[in-house]
Amino acid sequence: MKAMILAAGRGERLKPLTIITPKPLLIAGNTTLLGHTLHQLRNAGMKDVVINVHHLKEQIIDYCGNGSQFNLNIQYSIEDELLETGGGIFQALPLLGNEPFLLISGDIWTDYPLENLIKKPVCAAHLVFVNNPDFHVIGDYSLDENNNVRADRPEKLTYASFGIIHPNLFHSEKHGVFRLTKVLQPAINQGVVTGEHYNGVWHNIGTINELHQLRKHFQ
Repeated sequence: MKAMILAAGRGERLKPLTIITPKPLLIAGNTTLLGHTLHQLRNAGMKDVVINVHHLKEQIIDYCGNGSQFNLNIQYSIEDELLETGGGIFQALPLLGNEPFLLISGDIWTDYPLENLIKKPVCAAHLVFVNNPDFHVIGDYSLDENNNVRADRPEKLTYASFGIIHPNLFHSEKHGVFRLTKVLQPAINQGVVTGEHYNGVWHNIGTINELHQLRKHFQ
């Protein structure tokens, strides 16, 4: 299975840090957010990784290179304009192939064992959810008793920004700017998206305060 890391965003809420440093290269512990994810992917037995880049892309490409220092093979999907999550994935599909791939955002830190995730059977998508953080108390979706993702139930969890995606989700899309939810929502409505609730360590680094909270984890 291949993996895709979403790393193109500008990190507006993390300014001024992200004026000179792309968000995935911010330091947490003894490595960067991106470095932690790459090591996780390799430890899970993965070899091929695609990273989409835009903001300060040269820094990310210089940091990762061809992936050999991480024992990975890394390719890049360079976005001349920001394509959002869905559009960015769509542009990268020629590099990802026709099989399900692991998708993970470059601005999260988690101790989730990714080797467990790649064993999940996938029809359209399998998403990981966490308890609603303070910055997103309303959540995104619910899970029913069969672990199907539901949009029509009141008690919701937050999408943890990683999971397994089947490229067939994008079969009717065209190149352009759109969010992943554009293709996920119809599949959720059809009952073909599964999920799981993870209670381990998870941080979404969207603001300087959240970065400080993650860094406290290592103290």
